[in-house]
Amino acid sequence: MALFSKYVWQVAVAGALGTVSLLGSRLYAQTADTQQWIDGIASNMQVHYQVLLNKGGGECSLPDLPPSPKAPCSIVELSLSSPDKLAANALDGNWSIYFSQTDPIYAHPAGEFTIDHINGDLHLIRPSASYQGFNEGEVKKVQFIVAGLTLTEAKIMPNYYVVAEGQDNKQALYSEARVIESTRIRIHPETGLEVRPFAGEISRQNFKLSQADKTPYADAAFIFNENKNVNKLGFVAQDEALRTIIPTPTFVMDSGKNIDISAGINLQLQGVEQDAVAPALARLQELGLKQNPAGMPFVVSVSRASLPSRSPVGAYQLVVSPTQITIFAREPVGAFYGMQSLASVMMAGRNTLPVLTVNDSPRYPYRGMHIDVGRNFHSKQQILDVLDQMAAYKLNKLHLHLGEDEGWRLQIPGLPELTDVGGKRCHDPQENTCLLMQLGADVSGKSERDGYYTRQDYIELVKAANARYIQLIPSFDMPGHSRAVIKAMEARYRKFMAAGNKKAAEQYLLSDLNDKTQYKSIQFYSDNTINACMESPYKFLGKVIDEVKAMHSEAGQPLTVYHIGADETAGAWAQSPICQAFFANNPYDVENAKQLGAYFIERVAALLETKGIKTAGWSDGLSHTNPKNMPAKVQSYIWDVLPWGGVAEANKQANRGWDVVLSHPDALYFDFPYEPDPKEGGYYWGSRHIDTHKVFNYMPGNLPALAEVYPSPTQTGFEIADTTPLKQGVQWAGIQGQLWSETIRSDNAVEYMIFPRLIALAERAWHAPSWEPPYNYEGATYNANSGLFSENKKRERDKAWLKFASVIGYKEFVKLDAADIHYRIPTVGAIIQDSMLHANLAYPALGIEYKEAGKDWQPYNKPVQVKTPVLVRAKAATGDRKGRALPVE
Repeated sequence: MALFSKYVWQVAVAGALGTVSLLGSRLYAQTADTQQWIDGIASNMQVHYQVLLNKGGGECSLPDLPPSPKAPCSIVELSLSSPDKLAANALDGNWSIYFSQTDPIYAHPAGEFTIDHINGDLHLIRPSASYQGFNEGEVKKVQFIVAGLTLTEAKIMPNYYVVAEGQDNKQALYSEARVIESTRIRIHPETGLEVRPFAGEISRQNFKLSQADKTPYADAAFIFNENKNVNKLGFVAQDEALRTIIPTPTFVMDSGKNIDISAGINLQLQGVEQDAVAPALARLQELGLKQNPAGMPFVVSVSRASLPSRSPVGAYQLVVSPTQITIFAREPVGAFYGMQSLASVMMAGRNTLPVLTVNDSPRYPYRGMHIDVGRNFHSKQQILDVLDQMAAYKLNKLHLHLGEDEGWRLQIPGLPELTDVGGKRCHDPQENTCLLMQLGADVSGKSERDGYYTRQDYIELVKAANARYIQLIPSFDMPGHSRAVIKAMEARYRKFMAAGNKKAAEQYLLSDLNDKTQYKSIQFYSDNTINACMESPYKFLGKVIDEVKAMHSEAGQPLTVYHIGADETAGAWAQSPICQAFFANNPYDVENAKQLGAYFIERVAALLETKGIKTAGWSDGLSHTNPKNMPAKVQSYIWDVLPWGGVAEANKQANRGWDVVLSHPDALYFDFPYEPDPKEGGYYWGSRHIDTHKVFNYMPGNLPALAEVYPSPTQTGFEIADTTPLKQGVQWAGIQGQLWSETIRSDNAVEYMIFPRLIALAERAWHAPSWEPPYNYEGATYNANSGLFSENKKRERDKAWLKFASVIGYKEFVKLDAADIHYRIPTVGAIIQDSMLHANLAYPALGIEYKEAGKDWQPYNKPVQVKTPVLVRAKAATGDRKGRALPVE
């Protein structure tokens, strides 16, 4: 950091951010008075974060500062106030406030505080030489320029913390770190949603990616008009919705008649054990289907002769006749899915079933959901609950992301540091007991955002998945995004070196301690990439894979697929002495640092192949490999944005013969906001919003044609020239929804972001709709005007959505409530015309409420006369939970 005459300039460009050492760790003068002073700051200081300007074109400026570079930037004002007088010389200025700022700070004017970037998103504020202390009630404002935009409140991280510490190694006041109470997240008592009282409103003027961004602001009027346009064909009747199966079967013949099942059913299993269908049977029982020897016969028959020999895995036939219920399948999983379809047409409290015949099989063999527990941890019970819902909608792959920069989440026998250090965040500058604070984690290291699964926890998860015919695919991201495991193994190294055991210390070391390379990852870490030139990382990974493989074997589901991540970090390794020696002499023809990413992936893939495990990874890292050096079968997850090459890369890798899993951020990233409103959580780099309707409209069978359907991230049109089309006969392995957890801080938030989008994901993964246009294997160019979609096809699609939305509104929300799933309650669309309030929703059956100033909430059933200001909100299908309220202007 350079100090100029009138300003402090931190970086010239984002990639040149420096790393500041955390000093003052030595316990020198910890006193009760010091701790009391820190506790007072934590209890009483008020912090307020206000975005003053978002500027997509860059060149943000503040007084006495030159403009920032021509790249997206914002100006933020941080207000600090104290109700008490704080002397300028308190603790001799040896106190610091740490905070998470996901986009780094370019610059700030010189003043009473300095701001430094530590690592990742961690920054600190310290009193400068000109600090004057606080008078009672005084507000001090610190403005700074940020290298990025803040368009959602979820990016404004909580849990600022204060600590007394020395500013160099010679001077070391010290205290326990304390979270500043005013920066904690609150939970709204009626909605269960997070509230950030320390975050100012993001204005409409600041809600744009750029001047070209046409993203609307989803106020009540906008939502009302959207709902009105989408719903103009009308929801289906409740009875039709209740007798509709989701995901949609291949063939259904519905008689229109019902049978009475109030006497229960007499279950008769043929060729299948009850354990093989136990979770599906439990769901039927939860919905009221009682077992009774005198009840209606319910025959579940599993035989290789039950269905045609070419039937896909999971195929079944369900027949509900006036006298008997029958399910035929070739294997137990088909029987399981048949029972889930029966559950789909059941409702608790209703003792009837539709008389129908269903012939059904899945569209894709891979129907997955990815959950990131690395950045923020999510409980074992949360994963078990999601598994239950995945099974209900016939999803069959859980991709569990267990290792990231911010955390390692699985106990590995013999390597306690992985979870003792890598499983939590706290204030420990040397990272001997925990990782640096990131993503606004609680400084205690004991919040629900930190933690890990024990070996037995993980075995329980695999068993639960296996019982529901879901394959659990573990992932620890490498070689990039690996800071947690790197720091854990460095702590292990220091422990064994202190004990004089150099061999043990170096056994699983993942970093070259003499590496002077300066680089920044996309999340602004300077030390998050495993050194690919060392032998110890491959020994480490072999150890981890063997232990995870043993857990899977004990759980009864062999480990056959492992996701290596395959993320890289540009600029890493260049000045590593170990790498320099490796470049000079290695049998792999690796000559420079640019080749190391591919080398690492190829070598890990070879290691996995020797253990009988298929390599899986993200498409960008895998694209750098030489296919000749990779196994014949690789599972690649395509996460390129559609307007930015997402179709070409998918086609290229599928044409290699690899198993391609579509994971496009445009529709399948469930950590993105549901609608364009700053209060909707999540990041937005690949799409400004993804509602359930958008997921439903995803067309995996004709990706380039989505250029006719979807907007770009700036809500403008784009074009896809399908110049490298799929080869005839090439098919995707399937599709997967993603939940990354940078901004997902609780189990309730996980459910809010996943549901009901997961139901639409299941619909697209299982069922090929008739309205999806066939793919052109000759290649073609698509845009908003290419005309592939006829008006009739659009109408067919829109009617299909309204039927799907009706099923969710009348039936699935009720079932999710019964399972205690904290799904997103939709926001209400509303307008006021001639003093009359008109309101609508994207789904039928949910209740709407409105509130005038000074009055209680009232039910809305039809247009009603009101006086402004007015708020509107929706209610959960059952129970007392409410949706987010919107003002009606």
